[in-house]
Amino acid sequence: MSLPAIVVFDLDGTLAETAPDIMRTLNLILVREGLPALPLDRARELVGAGARALIERGFRVSGRPLNEATLERLFEDFLLIYAQDAASNSHLFDGVLEAMDALASEGYVLAVCTNKPILHTRLILDHFGITGRFAAIAGRDSFPFHKPDPRHLTLTIEAAGADPGRAVMIGDSRTDIATAKAAGIPCICVPFGYTDVAIETLEPDLVIQHFDALPDAVRQVFGQQALGRVPMHS
Repeated sequence: MSLPAIVVFDLDGTLAETAPDIMRTLNLILVREGLPALPLDRARELVGAGARALIERGFRVSGRPLNEATLERLFEDFLLIYAQDAASNSHLFDGVLEAMDALASEGYVLAVCTNKPILHTRLILDHFGITGRFAAIAGRDSFPFHKPDPRHLTLTIEAAGADPGRAVMIGDSRTDIATAKAAGIPCICVPFGYTDVAIETLEPDLVIQHFDALPDAVRQVFGQQALGRVPMHS
């Protein structure tokens, strides 16, 4: 029996608006270290590359040098603080649940592949009550590799028991696009996530403005795959 097709989602900025809780945790650390809190509207340029990069960027914006030992200490603190309340100010993007329902009803397997640690990933998905929708959930520490290494994505697909030849990545950043391209897998992006440049300039295979459009976009990508075409940028 053939393996099912799969739709793999990034988490932060793709499935959910998680920046409020991420920035709240960062600001707790910055203030504790004698630096000013940063406004939420800085999230798009700070969030998206993991907690270490977030802390580094937060200190850089604040104009204070950060050595490796201090970064590692603050990183461990961030993980502990964030785990205490990872999602109370976060929310799923509009239309996510309906899109997942539609895809599942058509036989697509769903999965999550994120650079967020698996502990925090599961805390957030549990908070939203959607953990059981996914055949596989992979965080930054689930495998020896993480995005943009394509093996993070391909191992997630393998863990879900799905067909890597009939897969699509849903993301919001250059990391998601680079990962999918390296794996030879199409990437559909949303424009409302965490990226420092317009997502269209990074040339994903498709860009959707709302999750209402996701089922049709997935059908389009899989139709093009079946016909052996290169997906059109949109």
